[in-house]
Amino acid sequence: MRGLAVGLVVAVALSVGTAWAQAAYYAGKSIEVIVPFAPGGAADVGARFLSPFLEKHVAGRPSVTVRNIPGGGSMLGASFFAANAKPDGLTLMCTTSSTIFPWMFGHPAARYDLARMRVVMTLPFGPVVYVSPRTGVQRPADLLRPAVPLVYGGIAATGSDLPILIALELLGLPVKVVLGFEGRGPIRIAFERGETNLDFQFTPVYLTQVVPLVRDRKAIPLFTGGFPNERGELVTRDPVVADLPSVFEVYQLLHRTKPAGPRWRAYEAAANLTFTYGLSCWAPEGTPSAALQALYEAAERMNADPEFKERGKSVTGGYPVSRGDQVERLIQRAMRPTLEVKKYIIDLLEHKYGVRGLRL
Repeated sequence: MRGLAVGLVVAVALSVGTAWAQAAYYAGKSIEVIVPFAPGGAADVGARFLSPFLEKHVAGRPSVTVRNIPGGGSMLGASFFAANAKPDGLTLMCTTSSTIFPWMFGHPAARYDLARMRVVMTLPFGPVVYVSPRTGVQRPADLLRPAVPLVYGGIAATGSDLPILIALELLGLPVKVVLGFEGRGPIRIAFERGETNLDFQFTPVYLTQVVPLVRDRKAIPLFTGGFPNERGELVTRDPVVADLPSVFEVYQLLHRTKPAGPRWRAYEAAANLTFTYGLSCWAPEGTPSAALQALYEAAERMNADPEFKERGKSVTGGYPVSRGDQVERLIQRAMRPTLEVKKYIIDLLEHKYGVRGLRL
């Protein structure tokens, strides 16, 4: 009788497990992840890092592929996603604030509505700003007196470059800004060729592709974007690159006082949205709750996975992912800054970078 009881328990457990597997929303399905940038940038690196762990941890074990659709500072791929992705959880988009800012400021080419989409998960990205040794800049204190003009390459003023462009204004640095690159991968290549001499890359790319340049003395890291304290203020050091000062610290070094006023608040607003929520993965409005729940739970399982943690140290810096249902409200709020901050940013974009048609 005891053996029969054990057999029945095992049989029931197996049947429950089989039923769960059959009931998994993603069983036998495939997920396509749209990345609206060229290969090699932070969004691409982040999405490709997450993909095998989505396959491993999403219930039902779906296959996952990444598709790059660059152009228009990410607006082309995001608009494609909005127009073509069905609300079935089988097409997701992984992007950065390069997609958020144009929509936030009413850019006419941003034919998508992030307020109507669902956040699946996010992964923080910390930026690292570095220079070429040919500039004569060896440390942040040298930035106001470079040996040659500083040249910064970017994608678009309305993209993830925005907090860095605001930081350059805040710090008062003499920099020529060249925009129009299709992604941070091409920008890094331009830096290596000597076409630019001041750059930033998010930590996934910095750790994997810029650190070798630092070792070869072809790049000198200067500072990071900072990391939020418990009040969301970007006044602490990024824990992944804690040996580098933050924008907050560099400002005090250069100007002997703490940053304040509209420029600093605009920097914090743009940087929190760009860095704290870094890589944001989105699903179309109307995506079934079963699909969303499977993705939320996968995020938790990723964070508990020793392989994810170990690989993350060298690829992303070791930041954990956040469930979309835990940060969606915060992201939606961050996409609606105060009128004063929004006006400062729009004035900067219009008067210095020639961006027209933005709305308060």
